[in-house]
Amino acid sequence: MLFNSFEFLIFLTIVFCLYWFVFKSLKWQNLFVVVVSYIFYGWWNKTFLLLIAFTTLCSYFSGLLVQNERQKGSGKYAKLYTFANIFINLSILGVYKYYNFFVDSFISLFSLFGITLHATSLNLILPVGISFYTFQALSYTIDVYRGKLQATKDIVSFFAFVSFFPQLVAGPIERATTLLPQFQKVRTFSYHYAVEGCRQMLWGFFKKIVIADNCATYADMAFNNYNECGSFSLILGAIFFTFQIYGDFSGYSSIAIGCAKLFGISIRANFRVPYFSRDIAEFWRRWHISLNKWFVDYLYIPLGGSRVSSAKVVRNIFVIFLLSGLWHGANWTYVTWGLYHACLFIPLILTGSNKRFVGDFSEKWLPSLREGFGMFMTFILATVGWIIFRAHTIGDALGYMRRIVSLSSNESVFVSVRDTLWLIIVIIFMIIIEWLNRNSSYDLQVVPSNKILRNGFYILLIAAVYTSFMLSIEDNNTFIYFQF
Repeated sequence: MLFNSFEFLIFLTIVFCLYWFVFKSLKWQNLFVVVVSYIFYGWWNKTFLLLIAFTTLCSYFSGLLVQNERQKGSGKYAKLYTFANIFINLSILGVYKYYNFFVDSFISLFSLFGITLHATSLNLILPVGISFYTFQALSYTIDVYRGKLQATKDIVSFFAFVSFFPQLVAGPIERATTLLPQFQKVRTFSYHYAVEGCRQMLWGFFKKIVIADNCATYADMAFNNYNECGSFSLILGAIFFTFQIYGDFSGYSSIAIGCAKLFGISIRANFRVPYFSRDIAEFWRRWHISLNKWFVDYLYIPLGGSRVSSAKVVRNIFVIFLLSGLWHGANWTYVTWGLYHACLFIPLILTGSNKRFVGDFSEKWLPSLREGFGMFMTFILATVGWIIFRAHTIGDALGYMRRIVSLSSNESVFVSVRDTLWLIIVIIFMIIIEWLNRNSSYDLQVVPSNKILRNGFYILLIAAVYTSFMLSIEDNNTFIYFQF
């Protein structure tokens, strides 16, 4: 079920009313959350429900087994149970997501030496959001093993933790230490909290439907027909994709976080205005925060982090970014994108300048000249990375960039000038609003204080979302990160 659909609005309204007015006890609320989450997820393909249920059960029982070993005092088999669960879940993820990729890659590699291999590919449908809920379930297993969390015996609350529908298919990837306890305590309705949630959802819908979906039209035409476009069109196409992927993914996160608040659940921010970052290190502290923190805590630090020799630091960074790229999909463009960012990140960490920009921005109306230049250069570097990310193949990415630097003026117009100018205006509008809210704890915390202006602002956003939605209602505007 898509957030940007009439079905979801009807679904959310019914679920909200039943959650607060019918299923009032904690036990029944959690059970209801599990049921509606499985309905939400099964909307795409009912067979996927067996997969997520199996992942959930493996993680649940492995936690109990590890906890039991801890209570015995020996912990003899705790590591075995933990690694067994990790192996099972990563194997499922690997088969569904990477089997064909590695088989085809090996065949291509051996063909370079004149060796012809024959291997069978699997005709598998990639389950929606499998990487997200797998990593979320694994965080529970690892935290129990590390002793940071007591294994729960409440199987209903655990199922709710893994399958909570607002963030099930595209994150944020929540930790068991923060989300699971919220399903184990009584929740009460808060009008103020619900209003915050509605604001975040509205801004998420604006970023997805008004920004991302409209940017997609131009970006798709540019990337699919780059050989027929001039430099200016390709630059615009790259910039529009840069805002498309941000509007799409951060829009989903905003909707998910806001939706969770309607049910008294707090989910951590996944984006903090990454395109205002002043270097690549800050960009990665502000982009897809939940995944980056997951890799840092469960892989980078166990490998030694930054407290090892320079050679091992470089190795650790390459491992993290390589896996981050591969996590996004079975394509060499994603792997190359990860390695590209590793090459940008390594000089910062080796010189000790990777933490120059930590914390909030200055409260000044505008950034300093130095900060502005840093933001501009970081945006350019990120945009180049998104060209690699968006291209179908490495060859297409190189061809796209080669076409840009050739300063070709052979333009093929795919989108009207009027539509392009309108899209630029709404992007600038989004940038201004996000700059004003750059230090806020949630989206649209900073709005006009005057009641008339504030309500007018909300009406403007709703009108823009509704108009864009109705104009594209026949398009399949799914979320980009559903495939990951």
